[in-house]
Amino acid sequence: MEIAREFVDQNRLLGEVLRRADADTPVPTCPGWTLRQLLTHVGRGDRWAAMIVRERADARVDLRSVPDGKPPAEIDAAVSWLTESAALLLEAVAATGADVPVWTFTGPQPAAWWVRRRLHESVVHRADAAIALGAPYEVDPALAADGLSEWLDLLGARAEPEEGPALPDGVALHLHATDDGLGAAGEWLVRGEAGRVRWEHGHGKGAVAVRGSAAVLLQAVLRRIPADDARLAVLGDQGAWRTWLERTPF
Repeated sequence: MEIAREFVDQNRLLGEVLRRADADTPVPTCPGWTLRQLLTHVGRGDRWAAMIVRERADARVDLRSVPDGKPPAEIDAAVSWLTESAALLLEAVAATGADVPVWTFTGPQPAAWWVRRRLHESVVHRADAAIALGAPYEVDPALAADGLSEWLDLLGARAEPEEGPALPDGVALHLHATDDGLGAAGEWLVRGEAGRVRWEHGHGKGAVAVRGSAAVLLQAVLRRIPADDARLAVLGDQGAWRTWLERTPF
């Protein structure tokens, strides 16, 4: 999978959905947002990441300082602004150097880290737009699986939530994508360890196992669909699955 190409493609697909929609449509999976606010969030986030990379930031950059952080009012111009936002990030990575360390949520990482992060932001927010519009949502299984892995990486960098660990020590969650051809990349064994999330690809017995397509699993772990959605098979400790979701907010 070529991350930069996928990033451009997912940005384009999101723009196509938004171009055809009523910008004032509420987004139920992002309470309080409309589709215009979703577009603004994604584009501004891409520009924020570009600023971090361009400046080789070693600390968090104030989102309010991002140049041109608001899209134009007219929808075609707003979609062009969204497209330009992605291009700015790719240009910044090329100019700075993909391997140059910059600030991220998980500590210093190579500048290219931000392209993958922003790719999956578009993937998930495209699901939000589809849900808001009652439209089909399709994503390549390998891309959805990578999005789930990337999300688990972010969770692994977090401290224990105030309300308690997502998984108690010794308790494991097994996620299994049912798509053909994913192999080990379509299975995740997630454990609690000293209040933190630890994971690896592989098959193993857990307190709870959750099966579904990679696209459905991605939406489930990011709470875009209910924990008991009919497209999921949840085997074992249902409570552990619900606690996991409650304690891993986006």
